[in-house]
Amino acid sequence: MHKNLVLLISGLIFCLCTGCAVNPVTGEEELMLFPEEQDIAIGRKYAPEVEKQMGGRIANQRLQNYIDSIGQRIARVCHKPHLEYHFVALEDKSVNALALPGGYVFVTKGMLKELTSEAQLAAILAHEIVHVVARDTSNVMSNQIGVDLLLSAVLSDKAPRGVLTAAELTRQILSLQYSREDEETADLAGLDYMVLAGYNPYGMVETMQMLQSQQEVRPIEFFSTHPSPQNRVEYLTQRIQTKYYSLAGLRIGREDYHRAVSQQLNN
Repeated sequence: MHKNLVLLISGLIFCLCTGCAVNPVTGEEELMLFPEEQDIAIGRKYAPEVEKQMGGRIANQRLQNYIDSIGQRIARVCHKPHLEYHFVALEDKSVNALALPGGYVFVTKGMLKELTSEAQLAAILAHEIVHVVARDTSNVMSNQIGVDLLLSAVLSDKAPRGVLTAAELTRQILSLQYSREDEETADLAGLDYMVLAGYNPYGMVETMQMLQSQQEVRPIEFFSTHPSPQNRVEYLTQRIQTKYYSLAGLRIGREDYHRAVSQQLNN
């Protein structure tokens, strides 16, 4: 039997045998087709292609370091701090952010230009980290693309005949859509991560208000893959008022964001 086919079948059997696992964010049992090791392999495989298709990395190391430092600060307090997280700003002009399985998180130049504070950036990164931790991305990819197609590209350097290339699969990955339930969970758990990391949770409310106001003018790329639940700002505000009534000392960081991001993008 062809080596690639043997690898693919072995991977599929392993995945199908993993069964249910507890989602650390929701506490509920869910069917997981990928073990966590495959999450990491998939993210590592497709991350370079995502960067390529979205214009490459922004060529400003100071800006990249700043974004990574905020992401790592949030990652340390999430449910899966053991993962190796990667936070990258891309040249793409769309207003968007996305995550791949295994800890790969991307934010676009278009999004960075619309944000005005470190807390707002923390909100976007926390939201995407929840998708990684809850394995939403893995589930969406397996449901909307198919476990066999994804593993075929991961398990071999060259995809078997008849299987989509990594570039073709990446184009599909960039158009995947989360459920509204996944989005609400990512919002609310993202609030918790923000506060644990020391950020003012109203940064999440401000970010969603900004995105929704942009959506009223033109379609926003973020909402094409992250459908907005009803009453998003309402339930975020209610959660903050009932759970985080004391916001003293929590970071907003408007001036630091302006120096590290806004000024750098305008230079």
